[in-house]
Amino acid sequence: MSMANKDQEEMWNGVGGKAWVRAQTLLDTAFQPFADILVKAVTAASATSVLDIGCGTGATTLAMAEALGPDADCLGLDISETMITHARKRAAETGSTAEFIIADAQTHPFEAGRFDVITSRFGVMFFEDPVAAFRNLNRAAQPGTNLIMLSWRGPAENPFMTTAETAARPLLPGLPEREPNARGQFGFADSTRVDSMLTEAGWSDGASEKIDVPCRFPLSTLDLYVSLMGPVGYAMAQGVDAETRTKVSDAVRGALMDFVEGDEIVFTAACWKTTARAV
Repeated sequence: MSMANKDQEEMWNGVGGKAWVRAQTLLDTAFQPFADILVKAVTAASATSVLDIGCGTGATTLAMAEALGPDADCLGLDISETMITHARKRAAETGSTAEFIIADAQTHPFEAGRFDVITSRFGVMFFEDPVAAFRNLNRAAQPGTNLIMLSWRGPAENPFMTTAETAARPLLPGLPEREPNARGQFGFADSTRVDSMLTEAGWSDGASEKIDVPCRFPLSTLDLYVSLMGPVGYAMAQGVDAETRTKVSDAVRGALMDFVEGDEIVFTAACWKTTARAV
């Protein structure tokens, strides 16, 4: 297996992947609206062979497989063995026909022309070379294949996603700053740049639509979210003393109270829905 994204491979097979497995139920709940968007898209396209890029623990791939029925070919791909192992377990437990592979979409030798729809929920912003990755995916697509990918707009439009690090930074001064266009959560925030990359990679009709998606998860799981997710969760997993951990948790939890509605955390995810067509 060829991996171009060595740093991403290390992170998602280490702290990052383990965190997503532990928080799977929380994340599936929070991001259910995005699974619904992609299920609706593949159903409308009458897809028969779907590739789901950066599938993580498998929620969207499993949902698409269920919607399309047992005759459909639904393949989830992720660089993380940790998360793919969990996704395969979920498929076995539910009797799903979805399949999962550990691979890097940028370099994996896909069968040419296999897929008639390619999707991604927050899985495309981590490529070492996005143009090379999209070119490789184009080879895997049938002529006319729809590419449908969801990615985040900028941090300024997604305050929930940056509140934790803002609150924790005085206590964790080593937290990295967000860099425009850097690989990671907000790496595809510039839609003009993304559309240009798709064109360079051989896709046609690239277009990005703003979508603002209401998301929610139980307030009772907030401490789990704080301890595992984002730059703060990653920093905590690297090892901080007990006193600092308590101070960080208290500071972040207090800052996130602005997003509490009843017994839930509620936030709006400001994202792009980007589409393109293989030629």
